[in-house]
Amino acid sequence: MFPLRDSPQSRSFPSVTVGLILANVLVFLAVAQHGAEASRLLDAFIFVPRRFFHWRGGLLDWARWRPLVTAMFLHANLLHLASNLWFLWVFGDNVEDQLGHLRYLVFYLVCGVASFIVHGLSAPNSLLPAVGASGAISGVLGAYLFMFPRARILTVVPIVIIPWLVELPAFVFLGVWFLLQFLYATATTGAGAHAVAWWAHLGGFVTGFVLCGLLWQRRSPPPPRRWVASGPRNAWPSR
Repeated sequence: MFPLRDSPQSRSFPSVTVGLILANVLVFLAVAQHGAEASRLLDAFIFVPRRFFHWRGGLLDWARWRPLVTAMFLHANLLHLASNLWFLWVFGDNVEDQLGHLRYLVFYLVCGVASFIVHGLSAPNSLLPAVGASGAISGVLGAYLFMFPRARILTVVPIVIIPWLVELPAFVFLGVWFLLQFLYATATTGAGAHAVAWWAHLGGFVTGFVLCGLLWQRRSPPPPRRWVASGPRNAWPSR
């Protein structure tokens, strides 16, 4: 399933969400310029579970904790980057609008850090590097579920090779998303079990859901976007 757009309309410009998107893109372009040298240059900025949990230096060494933040701005390839940032664009604006810009930024970073720690706990001896914003964005999804469970998500659902457009309530879309992450996390075994950080997705999502319950000061629901029809709830514009 892939989201195209959601129904709530943000009241304010999502400056932090846009800033995070630009930061991720700029970092990706900067890394791409270094080509084959990138892996060596970025070694200190990627999250490696074994390195983190078996750190030989001091407990508060910045070099140990730094990857928990820097790794969330690094991506393996263009598809990895694009898919993550699209989810952030669809769901992040309304979460930012409800939490406020500064609180949202702190929330995003905390979810990202928590997601890497959960991923590391799932495989503390793994030498496979983990990078990407998906854990932090999963936290945004968890907050969105808490705030807007009945929002409508226009979703592309592939049936065999035919893409179908389906309108789903947010609790259905995000519930299915969470279930799939859990199934992938628990079903994958062997050498490739942690090639995708499924547990980071789960950890970020749960962290975002719980944090939202602690941080969110409920506001009146935002108005629907202009493209939402005023007729039946399942009506969408034909364009």
